[in-house]
Amino acid sequence: MTQTPSRLAGARSVPSIVTELPGPRARAHIEMDHSVTSPSLPRAYPIVPVRGDGLTVEDIDGNLFLDFAAGIAVTSTGHSHPRVVGRVQEQAERLLHFSASDFYLPIYAETCRELARLAPFAGPARAYLGNSGTEVVEASIKLARYATGRPYVVAFLGGFHGRTYGSVSLTASKAKYHAGFGPLLPGVFHAPFGHVEDLRWFDEVLFDKLVPAAEVAAIIVEPVQGEGGYVIPEDGFLQGLRRICDAHGILLIADEIQSGAGRTGTMWAVEHWGVEPDILLTAKGIASGLPLAAMIARADLMTAWGPGAHGSTYGGNPLACAAALETIALLEGGLVDNARRRGEQGLAGLRPLAAHHPDLVRDVRGIGLMLAVEFDTGAHAEEAQWAAFQRGLLVLECGRSTVRMSPALTVSQEEMATAVRLFSEAVAEVATRNGEILREAGLAGAITGVEAAI
Repeated sequence: MTQTPSRLAGARSVPSIVTELPGPRARAHIEMDHSVTSPSLPRAYPIVPVRGDGLTVEDIDGNLFLDFAAGIAVTSTGHSHPRVVGRVQEQAERLLHFSASDFYLPIYAETCRELARLAPFAGPARAYLGNSGTEVVEASIKLARYATGRPYVVAFLGGFHGRTYGSVSLTASKAKYHAGFGPLLPGVFHAPFGHVEDLRWFDEVLFDKLVPAAEVAAIIVEPVQGEGGYVIPEDGFLQGLRRICDAHGILLIADEIQSGAGRTGTMWAVEHWGVEPDILLTAKGIASGLPLAAMIARADLMTAWGPGAHGSTYGGNPLACAAALETIALLEGGLVDNARRRGEQGLAGLRPLAAHHPDLVRDVRGIGLMLAVEFDTGAHAEEAQWAAFQRGLLVLECGRSTVRMSPALTVSQEEMATAVRLFSEAVAEVATRNGEILREAGLAGAITGVEAAI
C-alpha cells in the first residue's frame, strides 16, 4: 500500500484501519454526542477525528484515514499545515481579538488588500470579512439591494448558498433545507442552471411574466455548483449571465465559497470562463480551516454604503486573518497549479468507472479538485461513500446521487492514486452487491413463476 508522508503515520501506511468502524471509543463518543448536541447536524458517517496532518486524519481509536473530503473543501492546505500553524501561533502571542467593525485592526486591512489584489476584476476592489460563507452571502444580498435600490434577487435551482434565512432562501439544492422554516426571504426567484438554452428563461419567463428586469438587483450563481452535485455549466452559460446583467444593470454575484481559493486549478472558478463578476464571495479554503469569509466587490460598488450599514464582531479576527495571509502565500506558491495537475490525474483515474459499471455509474466529471462520481440512485451513492469509509477513504455525498472528492490542494500524486484505487474498489463492491441482489431477485421471481405454473 502507498506510503503517505505524515507525522501521524510513522511507519504505518495511510489509510490504516486497526479496529472495526466505528471503533469502540468512537461508538462511546457518538452515544455521548447524541445526548448533548443538536439533532439538526447532518452527520455523514461515524468518524470521530482527533488529529490531522496533511491529508491524514487519526480517529479516536487510532485508525488513520486518507481525507478526500477536507472538511467540505475547507482545509485547502491540508490539516495543520506547519506554516499556517506557525503564523497563527505567532499572531496568538500578539493579539487574539480586536473587533475590526469598530476599530482599525491592521491585519484585517492587510487581508482585505490581498483579497482585493487577487480579485478577478479589471478595476480596484474592496473587501468585507465575515466568519462563514452564509454570512457573506447575506452581506451580498444587502449590498446588492442597497447599491441598486432594487428589491429582487435571482438564484439557481441546484444552488447552495447557506442555511441562515437570506442564504437559505437562495438555496435550492434540496427541499429539506426549506421545510418548516417558511415564509422565507421575499423577492427571490430561481432559474434553471447550467445550459445555454436555460438563459432564455430570463427573457421569456422572469422578465416577461414575473418581474421587470429593472427591479432585479442581482443574480447570484455558483460557477460550479457544490452541494448541488458538482455540476459544471456549459461553456457560454456564465458568459450569457454576464451579458444579461450588463443589458439590464443587474449585479452578478459569483458564490465561490466552495469553488474558489484555487480549488478548480485557477484562483477563482470564473476565470475558466473569462467572466468578471461584480461581487465575489469566498470562504471555506481561504484560511485553511479557520473561520473566515470575504465579500470582495468592485470598489465603486462597495462605496455605495457607509458606516453602520454592515459589520461583524468576530469577522476578520486576527487569528483567521493570519491563517488567510499564509494560505494565500501557499496558494500562489504552487498549490493552485498542483490542484490542476492532481485534478487531471484524478479525473483520468475515475473515468473508467463509468465504462466498467455502466448500470451503476452515470457520470464522472470534475474541474481541478472538484471531482464527482454520479450514481444511478442516491442509495448507491451512499453505499459507495460507506464502502470507501470502511477502506479508510473519506469522501462525501452531494446532490441527489453523487459522491464528491475535494482533497486538500497539497494532495500528492501518490495520495491521488491511492484514493482512486480505494474508491474504485468501493464502487466494485457496490456493483457486486447490487448484482447479487438482482440475481437473487431474478431467481426468486423464477421460483415464484414455477410455483404459479404448478
